[in-house]
Amino acid sequence: MITKAIVGKKLGMTQVWDADNRVTPVTVLEVSPCRVVQVKRPEDNGYSALQITWGKRQPQKCTQPQLGHFEKAGVEPGVGLLELRLGDVSEYKVGQEIGVDILEAGEKVDVTAVSKGKGFAGTMKRHGFKGQGASHGAHKVHRKPGAVGQCATPSRIFQGKKMPGRMGAEKVTTLNLKVVEADAERELLLVRGSVPGPKGGVVVIRNAVKEG
Repeated sequence: MITKAIVGKKLGMTQVWDADNRVTPVTVLEVSPCRVVQVKRPEDNGYSALQITWGKRQPQKCTQPQLGHFEKAGVEPGVGLLELRLGDVSEYKVGQEIGVDILEAGEKVDVTAVSKGKGFAGTMKRHGFKGQGASHGAHKVHRKPGAVGQCATPSRIFQGKKMPGRMGAEKVTTLNLKVVEADAERELLLVRGSVPGPKGGVVVIRNAVKEG
């Protein structure tokens, strides 16, 4: 069950050394305090979730409905609104701030973000196809996928067929990343390994649900 969740921004990767002088690759996430704008409960909304905002945004850059929503909650306008599904929201209230201190070193987390967009790609790059022969009559088909279906029956391509197309720019979750350091003073979170998305991308950090 998801009990902790917070939003951050990917700053990039670096490395740190542990007490045994072993190097550890880490991703640095900037996690500024998130403000609770709305609490959704099963008896009212059918599910448990927190609607949160983070950062600061000038009021004149918000629409009137957005301003009204923030004013009703008594929360300063933020750069975005996001819903975090949690198993239990009984301990949360509107206006409450959630910081990086909800996580601690050694804890396992799942990180979700939109992966880097790679543009239009062929089957060799997108799906790892082998490609066709380099000789013996192969003419300008070296990187083509080859036969993709039948002619008369069913005379169509089935949905889900591995074909060329747009690669990346999709929601990706990396599971069971270890928290190396949670620095509340500098609002930074260091997790071991890489996380999806480009530098500056928004990431959602949750406690690991498949921790082994």
